Amino acid sequence: MSTAALLIPALLLDAIFGEPRWLWSRVPHPAVLMGRAVAIADQNLNQGKQRKIKGAIAITLLVLGAGWLGWVMTLFGPLVQILFAAILLAQRSLCEHVEAVAQGLGHNLDQGRNAVAMIVSRDTSGMTTPQVARSAIESGAENFSDGVVAPAFWFLIGGLPGLMIYKITNTADSMIGYKTPRYRNFGWAAARLDDLLNLIPARLSALMIAVVGRVLRTWPDIASDAHRHRSPNAGWPEAAMSRALHVALAGPRSYDGKMQEFPWVNAEGSKSAGGHAIMRAVRLLWAAWALGLVLMVAIATLL
Repeated sequence: MSTAALLIPALLLDAIFGEPRWLWSRVPHPAVLMGRAVAIADQNLNQGKQRKIKGAIAITLLVLGAGWLGWVMTLFGPLVQILFAAILLAQRSLCEHVEAVAQGLGHNLDQGRNAVAMIVSRDTSGMTTPQVARSAIESGAENFSDGVVAPAFWFLIGGLPGLMIYKITNTADSMIGYKTPRYRNFGWAAARLDDLLNLIPARLSALMIAVVGRVLRTWPDIASDAHRHRSPNAGWPEAAMSRALHVALAGPRSYDGKMQEFPWVNAEGSKSAGGHAIMRAVRLLWAAWALGLVLMVAIATLL
């Protein structure tokens, strides 16, 4: 079977079942195991001199190990590949977490803040309703690329080894890819590899959102806003989502008690988004997912 044919049932299984708590409360999720592997590398190599070289060695070993494990699992046949791909996709859980923010805001602002704190790393305790909504929408757009399109793309290109390599890199970036004194050098290689692996998926995600959001004609504006974003990749799906919803995203936000002045994405859009805008974003994420499923069917048919 082609990787496209395997990806179709994987996408459907993830969309239907998501992340069943009864299972992952009893056994560790593969992403958790990947996180433990990154933590072991951090504890044992992130010390002394030459940390940039040690970080490059760490991500190389993690990638080789993940790729090898993915190859071993392919030997067990297509069913194992489908199940494992479904586990490492995150469409349903992503949409559930974003929708939970809208539901929280429907009760009161504090519940909205608590819900958005589950999916963003910025300070949430002093957020206004529009800030909560923008944070949820940004997280949904960015994680649609990181958690759905990119894993699917690398599975399509490289099968289970490709998917495993992407996931361990993305996990490493989320844990050590920071410009802090501890990780500035050690996490550099992981961050740069993650940027590289997300280069195409981020732009594909933006294209898919722009198509279902009927704002493809504004692609030059989307590209312009994406280039103003602090991330070389996250700005693309965020820019497309902001145009589709006619809202401004990004902008000033607080980290560790310090307000940081980030540029606006789609600055002329509405800055008073609320729960309704979040739910529109969720619907767009599902529409973009459906577009991706149709594309996989077309590719599988052609192959």
